Amino acid sequence: MITSDEVLAQFDRAAKRFDFPDPENGYYYAIDSRLHAFRDAARWALVVELVGYSPRAGNVLDVLHCFGNCLTEGEPGYGEGDFLARVDNMYQLEHQADPERLRGGRPPVVVRGQALYVDAVEGERLEDVFRRLVPEHRDLLLADEAELRHRLPADLPRIMTLEQWWHRDPDRFDQLPSETETFQQLAQVFATGDVAAYQPTHAPNTHWSYWPESGSL
Repeated sequence: MITSDEVLAQFDRAAKRFDFPDPENGYYYAIDSRLHAFRDAARWALVVELVGYSPRAGNVLDVLHCFGNCLTEGEPGYGEGDFLARVDNMYQLEHQADPERLRGGRPPVVVRGQALYVDAVEGERLEDVFRRLVPEHRDLLLADEAELRHRLPADLPRIMTLEQWWHRDPDRFDQLPSETETFQQLAQVFATGDVAAYQPTHAPNTHWSYWPESGSL
């Protein structure tokens, strides 16, 4: 039997290890996100995607945060295989004088083999350029089915996908998932199998504009 307490305990353990998704992560400029819930009578899993531009990695990364009682490999949180680089031609985009700014000549942004043209000017900050890929091209930035399920049993049913949600109080960086409405309600969804247990009262705040300190380290 799945209990909400076991789900929230796993989330909180990850948060205390800094393995829980944080849209205000100082190493990534927030770009986009998506949440996926999977469940059957005995198993549950949650995958939260956070897409961000990482100057240290020199790429746009979709970081998959995987939780559940049936992970096929690794520990809850994220591991080396959960960092998915998206831009194929960073060397053409990075300005020679400042690699965090756009080179001149208006090169396309090549994402997973597709050349995408963005209305941007030389010297513009790259996180602003990449954010303009959303919403038209967001599915290229986010995980496909094989990527999404790479740590999950292939037969585990998906019961919910959220394109936006209230993540936590932006002023409470230390707020645990068990203290937030969204993850309390998701724990009930996993425990009962009833998606109607997710009834948010807060407006979503996963858009990058709510997290101005992301990428600040």
